[in-house]
Amino acid sequence: MHYDPRVAARDAAGTHEFDREAPPVDNGTGIPCPQRFSDPAWAAAEWEKIFKKTWLLAGPTSDLREAGDFLVYGIAHESFIVVRGKDGRLHAHYNVCPHRGSRIVVSDVGSLDRFTCPFHGWAFEHDGRNSLLPDRETFRPEVLRHDCNLASVRCEEAAGLAFICLNPAAPSLQDTLGPMLGFLDTYELGKMNVVQHRRADWSANWKVGIDAFYEFYHQEAVHPQSLTMMDDRTPIDLYAGGMSRQFVPFGKPGSRYADQSGINPALAALLRDAGIEPPYFPNDAQSARAAIAGGKRQRAARMGIDYDHFSDAQLTDAVLLGLFPNVQIVCHPEAAFIHRFMPNLSDPNQTLYDTMILYRHVDAPGYKAPAWMGLREDADLTGATRPEVVHTGLGERPGMGELLEQDWEQTARVQQGTRSEAFRGALLSEQEARLRHFHREIDRRLGVADNAG
Repeated sequence: MHYDPRVAARDAAGTHEFDREAPPVDNGTGIPCPQRFSDPAWAAAEWEKIFKKTWLLAGPTSDLREAGDFLVYGIAHESFIVVRGKDGRLHAHYNVCPHRGSRIVVSDVGSLDRFTCPFHGWAFEHDGRNSLLPDRETFRPEVLRHDCNLASVRCEEAAGLAFICLNPAAPSLQDTLGPMLGFLDTYELGKMNVVQHRRADWSANWKVGIDAFYEFYHQEAVHPQSLTMMDDRTPIDLYAGGMSRQFVPFGKPGSRYADQSGINPALAALLRDAGIEPPYFPNDAQSARAAIAGGKRQRAARMGIDYDHFSDAQLTDAVLLGLFPNVQIVCHPEAAFIHRFMPNLSDPNQTLYDTMILYRHVDAPGYKAPAWMGLREDADLTGATRPEVVHTGLGERPGMGELLEQDWEQTARVQQGTRSEAFRGALLSEQEARLRHFHREIDRRLGVADNAG
């Protein structure tokens, strides 16, 4: 286990299977070379040796529940259609008409009986077969002997998520995810619905975004307001293939926060979210986290929700799961936040940041979305209406809440600095063990030698 050295021990260590720490991983003390953040040749190598070789998270299966339901997954210059077929299985195809190359589907999500190219009307079934070719008689038979179907890729679903893979020889999704699959399974993401979906163009390399989301060392400097209700002492677990996990304790003041005993307004809001109201608040901030876990268990029992399989840490903390190469999923029993950073091959100094909030609706009096989710008051939490994707362009404030806007500002500053001759590579602490693990996996796949510094 890696962690902030101020952490004495993981809460409830050994008492619950989910909380069990991973065997230690020593990734050395090398300095990742800075060229990885802006060199076009490096970006091209990442596309060929990483993104085209491993499983990529296309989206949640809540968008793919019925036959004909589809989502469009875009990454770099490619676009893919993922669809639930009439056979009940998921299928994935390049969103490219074999006739003249037109994009076929232009909406982000929806439901269609078949896919029809908007340019010349060629039509395709859910499994990719061409089922309509207008004016077929005007084509010479030798032309139509070429493949007229959609080009398909591997597609699997697991833990309420749909993944695609461009590599026919890649290991199975289950082998790739390893223990991440079991961690995700406990949250039942398939029972959650997308209640917010936003995209933003950021002035930073995709790895700068990943790095910012993979550590809490920056919490006091960039997000000091959050220390009222979450601790920046964060146990970290590292797994094979660049995967990682981090516990961020909610329901207690950060160790650097001045008042360690008072129930501040942020803690009071967390207690209320757990169904606890005055005069039943604990009388000390250090007792709030246990009270929140207990309150959630009592409320779940009253409402018939199964929380028995969750550890206390899962009921209180944000559990951050890093799925290599470009995803972080922040898990709570009530909700999940999916963060994806998409590479930009035309300009490695930019990335498309895509984030979704998933929420598990419970139709019961007194149950509502926690305040910390930051949802709009008019958000449909029932799943009846899938929200549209809101996309903000380069330089526009993303409007995703205070914490994310602070990260947005900081990543642009980091990107600028990484291009300087004075920057020789990141000097990483043990609080940033996930970053070192992530970059070592990139170097391994690209065949880059470790710089021992």
